Amino acid sequence: MADRAIFQDFVVTRSDRLLRTAYLLARDWGLAEDLLQESLAKAWFAWPGVEEPEAYVRKVLVTTYISWWRRRWRGEVPSGDDLPDRPAHDAAGEGEELWRAVGRLPARQRAVIVLRFYEDLPVGEVARLLGCQEGTVKSQTAKALAKLRVDESIVKERR
Repeated sequence: MADRAIFQDFVVTRSDRLLRTAYLLARDWGLAEDLLQESLAKAWFAWPGVEEPEAYVRKVLVTTYISWWRRRWRGEVPSGDDLPDRPAHDAAGEGEELWRAVGRLPARQRAVIVLRFYEDLPVGEVARLLGCQEGTVKSQTAKALAKLRVDESIVKERR
């Protein structure tokens, strides 16, 4: 019973931050909510043995996102002319072109950028979360930043 209360407290206190991370990975609020929910469900089953809950859930979040991306499922495609308005919590405005460009990066590069620069995690922690070597994190970061530097939408925004 104590594990359940601790888990509930964790979900209440950490979900907003984890949801923002999920959004930056998925670039869609609906998918981000699904991604977080699936990640928390996976974490629940391992909860009694988890030592660092936020790091564990973040790792589950990233690996689940990458497995979704590998399946090449890109979500439902609306049909018809009646499309809904933009979600109320869509971050239109400042930096939107940058985040669209980040959204065009391959899944692994996007994960590295989000974890390194949004979550502000050190290279070693990102490597541990992604299950790869630190050199891989560094090279994926360099490749992602190189792509972002030449992305036309960002170049236009800087002018």
